[in-house]
Amino acid sequence: MYIIHMKIAIAGASGYAGGELLRLLADRQDCQIVSIAAQSYAGKTLISAHPQFTGSPMGEWVFCETVPEALSADLIFLALPHGASGALAQSLMAMYPECKIVDLGADFRLESSDDWVRYYGGKHAGAWTYGLPEKIGAREVISQSQYVANPGCYATATALAFLPAVSVGIVETQGLTCVAASGTSGAGRGLNENVMATSVMGSLSPYKTGGRHQHIPEIEQTVGADSRLSFTPILAPMPRGILATCIAPLTGDHQSMDAVAVRDIYEQYFAESEFVTVLPSGTLPSTGAVLGSNAVHMSIDIDHHSQQLIVISALDNLVKGAAGQAIQNANLMFGLPEGAGLSTIGVTP
Repeated sequence: MYIIHMKIAIAGASGYAGGELLRLLADRQDCQIVSIAAQSYAGKTLISAHPQFTGSPMGEWVFCETVPEALSADLIFLALPHGASGALAQSLMAMYPECKIVDLGADFRLESSDDWVRYYGGKHAGAWTYGLPEKIGAREVISQSQYVANPGCYATATALAFLPAVSVGIVETQGLTCVAASGTSGAGRGLNENVMATSVMGSLSPYKTGGRHQHIPEIEQTVGADSRLSFTPILAPMPRGILATCIAPLTGDHQSMDAVAVRDIYEQYFAESEFVTVLPSGTLPSTGAVLGSNAVHMSIDIDHHSQQLIVISALDNLVKGAAGQAIQNANLMFGLPEGAGLSTIGVTP
């Protein structure tokens, strides 16, 4: 039993991730949302951006401007576009030195300023604690942190798929490959011709190929072991979800391993992780099964013909890939049960 009452502010509350934060926090009895900020929606009601709150008392809440003075709280979620959190966070840290912050953007994820400049551009804001709770040892660090950088959606799906195998040295980390399909909400709410219905309906299209995607350094940093990743993202004609097919060459000493033995490694690695499920042999993940949940479904297989490990992971990019994981991190930061307010049950079909 826990008793705590957090005052929460959300910057970027009009975006998709902001809407999911509000949905997941709506019925929490241990917190109070005191501020919802959204620059372009300032002065408008919540339902003007998120009609799913129609009929809820929350629906008539009014967005305020995204300024530090409007965000006084015990916990602040920053759900802003990449590059927009750094300056605001610095002001918040100075103005509210006791508050805790979870940044859902990329601003504080990368340790290397060179990687930031190469993949994002502009000034590097620095690095906060990286909030992937399922990585061995991360929970303890997150629980002691005041500022946490929430992982990217592709990075979560891919890093979780590789980490157990890399941790025991059964794969060649220089030859990691991932091909991942994502729903259009991963591009954010801004008007973008490439994610309009006429462009995506009935069509799959790759983008940012050839090592250009910004999650590559984040994934390599998280997986570690001098990893090198070839990553191909694909835009899928669905609103949300990620399905990542992750492939790694088995090391010479482990090329005779079977999938059962590797599955045991994965089940042991995620034994304390309530949101990751390693599926039974012969069962493959699907995005529909995790829709709306904080769950990750993962399958393990061995391609003996090419002597490679194949791990397929599925998650909801707006929940486990964004808002749900941010709440998971906040729970740890405040000493709450890690899964408070979160579900492993999807809403398919």
